[in-house]
Amino acid sequence: MSVVTYTDLPFKVFKKGKVRDVYEVDNNLLLIVTDRISAFDYVLEDPIPYKGVCLTQITKFWFDFFKDTVPSHVVSADVADFPSELREHEDVLSGRSMLVKKAEVFPIECIVRGYISGSAWKSYKKDETVCGSKLPSGLKESDKFDEPLFTPSTKAETGHDINISFEEMKKTIGDESAEKLKGLSLKIYKTASEYARKRGIIIADTKFEFGKIGDEIILVDEVLTPDSSRFWPADLYEPGKSQPSFDKQFVRDYLSSTGWDKNSPPPRLPENVILETQNKYQEAYEKVTGKKFIFDQTTVKREL
Repeated sequence: MSVVTYTDLPFKVFKKGKVRDVYEVDNNLLLIVTDRISAFDYVLEDPIPYKGVCLTQITKFWFDFFKDTVPSHVVSADVADFPSELREHEDVLSGRSMLVKKAEVFPIECIVRGYISGSAWKSYKKDETVCGSKLPSGLKESDKFDEPLFTPSTKAETGHDINISFEEMKKTIGDESAEKLKGLSLKIYKTASEYARKRGIIIADTKFEFGKIGDEIILVDEVLTPDSSRFWPADLYEPGKSQPSFDKQFVRDYLSSTGWDKNSPPPRLPENVILETQNKYQEAYEKVTGKKFIFDQTTVKREL
């Protein structure tokens, strides 16, 4: 298995994002999570080796974990099950791809916040509200909420998502669907948080995406990974300040330390920053799945 930065497969391109390449294959979609990494709205020149494998396998774990709670769009994450025309590209697809059903995706990011951090903390400091909800006085940064908050946002094709109220969400997708998505999001978050806490991870917040196939609501996209969630090491948790995390924090911190203006091509990443970031993604994989991720410079020997 090699590092995959960009793909150029002989299939119809459905979409290419900052990190993922999506192709149409018959009536399904092929999702490939590359090793590209983005920060401050830029895709960096230097990839994070095997990041795409970690993210794909963490998502696969959660789809399996919640299969009795909500169905997912996954057909298979095993290249051996893919159509023959895809198996020819096993070197690119192995470990980092999923064949999924096409779904009508709701235009909503279902965000659940269990702790006050990031944009929620900035909003709270301003007027003690988070996404329009008034919160108790005296909260500290990274404090745990008594109950998780559901704070939906729009799904923007370009630019940034915009926070909306639950009432606005109802107007967008209908009362019944909105209530269903809210209930599923909170249930999945609470269950996953309890599981992850026992494995040494605090899931501070996360986002879910849902779709419909016919009348059935399904879970789609990326689920409970360090890229779609804020993962904190439980043993280092200390309210009253920002927390270390299992994601691209090293990359963001390095870029911020260089004096880069964030309006021009970003600087290259030094080897130690790449390695530290790579280690964090792999540590997250191991903690969530309970499996070891072992690799050398040319191949990944894995227990996926």
